Amino acid sequence: MGTYILKRLLLIIPTLFLILLINFVVVQIAPGGPVEQAIQQAESFQGVGGVSGGGETGRSSATATYQGARGLSDDMVEKIKQQYGFDKPAYERFWIMLKGYLHFDFGTSFFKDKPVTQLLWEKMPVSLSLGLWSTLLIYLVSIPLGIKKAKNHGQFIDKSTSLLLAVGYAVPAFVFAILLIVFFAGGSYFQWFPLQGLVSDNFDQLSWFGKIKDYFWHMTLPLITMVLGGFAGLTYLTKYSFMEELSKQYVLAARAKGLSENKVLYGHVFRNAMLIVIAGLPEALIGIFFVGNLFIEIIFNLDGLGLLGFEAIQQRDYPVIFGTLFLFTLLGLILRLVSDVLYQIIDPRINFESRGM
Repeated sequence: MGTYILKRLLLIIPTLFLILLINFVVVQIAPGGPVEQAIQQAESFQGVGGVSGGGETGRSSATATYQGARGLSDDMVEKIKQQYGFDKPAYERFWIMLKGYLHFDFGTSFFKDKPVTQLLWEKMPVSLSLGLWSTLLIYLVSIPLGIKKAKNHGQFIDKSTSLLLAVGYAVPAFVFAILLIVFFAGGSYFQWFPLQGLVSDNFDQLSWFGKIKDYFWHMTLPLITMVLGGFAGLTYLTKYSFMEELSKQYVLAARAKGLSENKVLYGHVFRNAMLIVIAGLPEALIGIFFVGNLFIEIIFNLDGLGLLGFEAIQQRDYPVIFGTLFLFTLLGLILRLVSDVLYQIIDPRINFESRGM
């Protein structure tokens, strides 16, 4: 297992390199880059181009000439390009980016005038809070419910929960968020929960217990939203995984020996059925962190990594784009490795090294 883990860790390096290279090339042809935006802003203020740019990491040029800069002198355009590091050729900018990434220097944001690592560190607690708590709650709800539906397939409890699952599967999470805000956060009905933010303004003055209470008070509606939007798929996956295992011969043999239903289910079936659920954990976490968090952070005004990445794409803030991309890619690769390790821990019969992987 150690050799397999070492191989996977070494494969992370070329994988990250290729992903960064592809995205760097893509943004070369993307219009409306930071230089063009700075030129437009300078022209709107009659040639005053005082937009402060960040470092040189991850910067790319949209075009060699800027057609919109007709009202500015060539010197002014060159100064703007130098502010953002676009006076260097693309291959040199990419090389500078790679050298910085070797010691986790992602450069400086073009528009926030802060190092990207500082921005990521500041936004991390919000995304981690949403992602980890929602994932835990989704699994605590989905796995027992999926097992219950598998045991009672076709019976009343299975049919009665199918409508709930269909609604949760079909309705986007942001719709649940809007409904919860309308009913419980200062809409037309109740005002039980705060409308936005992760903590209250007086959070620092609260006691230790008060801080915990205030934190979960603010997290209640976002977490309910994410659970409602994410539990249906995992419940279906758990149900049909257990149903497939329950129909196999070893289950019939265990029942024939006189074992109780719980002993059969949790002593024999559970380990095999949970493999497919564990296999989907990395993708679920990445989806929750990057996709699910984005809409929730926007609706509830939670300043996390999803909102940071979305704003960076809108502003063409390339250092932030590449920094968030690098972070999520690295996290995804590590989670997939953890998933493989858990595979072998749960079922020792699985040996990746013997398969030449």
